[in-house]
Amino acid sequence: MESAPLVSIVVPFFGAERFIAEAIESVLAQAYSRWELLLVDDGSRDGGPDIARRYAERHPARIRCLAHPGGANRGAAAARNLGLRHARGDYVALLDADDVWLPEKLARQVALMEAEPAAGMVYGAPEYWRSWTGDPADRDGDHVPGVPVPPGSLVPPPDLLLASYPLGKGPAPCPSDLLLRRAALDRAGGFEESFHGIYQLYEDQAFLAKVYLHTSVLVTAERWTRYRLQPHSCMARVEETGQYHVVRRRFLEWIEGYLAAEGNRDPRIQRALLAALHPYRASRAARAAGWARPRAGRLARALVPVRVRAVVAGRARGRHAAPPPVGHVRFGHLRRLEPISREFGFDRGLPVDRHYIESFLARHAGDVRGRVLEVGDDAYTRRFGGGRVTTRDVFHVEKRQPGASFCGDLADAPDLPSGAFDCVILTQTLHLIYDLRAALATLYRILRPGGVLLLTVPGISQLSTDQWADYWCWSFTKRSLGRLLGEAFPGGTFEVEAHGSVLAAVAFLHGLAREELTEAELAHRDPAYELLVTARAVKAREGA
Repeated sequence: MESAPLVSIVVPFFGAERFIAEAIESVLAQAYSRWELLLVDDGSRDGGPDIARRYAERHPARIRCLAHPGGANRGAAAARNLGLRHARGDYVALLDADDVWLPEKLARQVALMEAEPAAGMVYGAPEYWRSWTGDPADRDGDHVPGVPVPPGSLVPPPDLLLASYPLGKGPAPCPSDLLLRRAALDRAGGFEESFHGIYQLYEDQAFLAKVYLHTSVLVTAERWTRYRLQPHSCMARVEETGQYHVVRRRFLEWIEGYLAAEGNRDPRIQRALLAALHPYRASRAARAAGWARPRAGRLARALVPVRVRAVVAGRARGRHAAPPPVGHVRFGHLRRLEPISREFGFDRGLPVDRHYIESFLARHAGDVRGRVLEVGDDAYTRRFGGGRVTTRDVFHVEKRQPGASFCGDLADAPDLPSGAFDCVILTQTLHLIYDLRAALATLYRILRPGGVLLLTVPGISQLSTDQWADYWCWSFTKRSLGRLLGEAFPGGTFEVEAHGSVLAAVAFLHGLAREELTEAELAHRDPAYELLVTARAVKAREGA
């Protein structure tokens, strides 16, 4: 087996004390023996980490335990990405901590992939397993849902996106049943970490959508995985809150934005996407209003004198524009001394500032190419760079941080090579560095001539209450950031923009999520309310 390809198995876990041992045992029972197991703790507060450590101590050459800095809970997508950054295998397999594999799973999947080099991913038809107690004998109504295409098909991109839920009618694969080539993972750019909280329901579907768009997938009807159905699953929690359609709409709109950023205008996908979004964007009431409004207008114009219509219209405009008088403002849910969320909105969906950050990066995705350095992790490099990126580097403030290429302080970073990077992505970090000018000088030094800095900084904002609370020094305006970049990038060019409005600022201060505002509300800009400031700075070319 020494010549066989290595398979890296990534198992994220949170609150999985009841089931994680069974998942690990199913890996140890594999007929295929050339594997490594990465157990990623996503901030568990039960006995799961202790169980994981015991297995790692018994099998130190094959099993490793990972965790986020400070034991943070960042969601399944972030946990999977942490595992992927440490994976050394030619292939990567995913396994949820409450699912189990049948013994021949890896052997059969690797054999299929080795025989079909055009395939970037393979999956089969898992058994939906209603074992809630952890006892394999406790099964009630198990079933195998099948696959959305004829078994044995090598499906070219993007056909599986159209055939599988939620754009198609066929069943989506179980994440625990996937085996991917490392190259396919790199093209997809990892998992979308914005799918956190209740939106975690669709984190695997967002990842699969990216795979389907770029990779041929081998689909079989073989059964290799038992996917455990639980009464306390993510789907069950979302349905209990009545938020399922909010979550599904967010996912569909994410696909819409991702396709736009990719420049993908496939008419088949556009038609399917419009059909899926139609119930949310054109309800019966909206359609009825659209039908009735012009008819009512014509009737009013026919029956009401012109002078009367003018007076009524003037008063309506006055009521719309004028603020309510003193004592008549209705604060509603906002009349409170505690914010709705102290997590910037991460616990409710995508934070409002992240909406502006990701829109900014999507507009400048073409700059994410060549050798790219990102601060913190490489999630945005993977998401927006794709195949244009040749080398991904990560800079982290904490020494010996797993997955980091460089560690230290940006204000004093002699280990960072000069003139080495085609692009640097620095989101929501500069405000944590007291010596701003020294940090910007470092960024200028490490860029190649013509290299691009994509930078975002906070304006109107909550302050952190986590491990970064003691580092938060600054907030910015469009003017202040522009002056700093003018000093730091002599002879270069830079564009600085501010984003936000009074509504977006109030929502962000309270920790509301992007999904709680409309597209029109988010798009509105008021120069007096700079919630987020973004900048694209280009280092001058030699001799320019």
